[in-house]
Amino acid sequence: MAEPRTVPPRRVTVVHAPGCHFCDDAEQALGDLAREFAFDVRLLDVGDPRGAALVAEHHAPMFPLVLVDDAFFSAGRLPRGKLRRLLGTVASPAAGAR
Repeated sequence: MAEPRTVPPRRVTVVHAPGCHFCDDAEQALGDLAREFAFDVRLLDVGDPRGAALVAEHHAPMFPLVLVDDAFFSAGRLPRGKLRRLLGTVASPAAGAR
């Protein structure tokens, strides 16, 4: 009998900037969503070379830049409902597509 396939938790990456109130709001929203869904969060400062590289790669016009499973999800105010729906689905390569 085949064992059930386990799906790893989604990975949410947030690139934030100092003094960014949308960034603070996104971190609060992720804390709230963590009570409903299993996902990993990686916070990166825009001053960190990895954060700066992601901003350049995704041409983020605002902060925070949010990626889900390494795919662009949003920039600016976090769309909580959209993220809640995405976290409720099974991970797939196209899940975070623009």
